[in-house]
Amino acid sequence: MGERMIEKLITMIARMADRVQEERGDVPGWVLVAVMTAGLVTAIWMVADSQLTSILTRAIESVSR
Repeated sequence: MGERMIEKLITMIARMADRVQEERGDVPGWVLVAVMTAGLVTAIWMVADSQLTSILTRAIESVSR
């Protein structure tokens, strides 16, 4: 009875290890998405910095009054 349980455990562990390897995901793709998003945010920020600052300043001033 004990050997049968050990065999089942080993089989379950092997299946779980296979699933983990299959579900690893597309890491390089996610890294590319993150880098491109950071680049877009930086580019927009550089172009619209003064406009964003004035919008934020006006919004804070209108709430403060």
